[in-house]
Amino acid sequence: MDSSAEYVCAYCGETNTTFVDWSAGNQQSYVEDCQICCQPNILYVRFGEDTLEHLD
Repeated sequence: MDSSAEYVCAYCGETNTTFVDWSAGNQQSYVEDCQICCQPNILYVRFGEDTLEHLD
């Protein structure tokens, strides 16, 4: 499975790419700064059996 995911910055609306750690569990939340405007975004990630689901 791919270890990268995309999210849209809550501040500037730009799409960002991030990497997720499959070994950290099937539900994760963390803060990542936008690659464009440097504002913090809270990311919620949940892994399904065969897919990666993004929760904004």
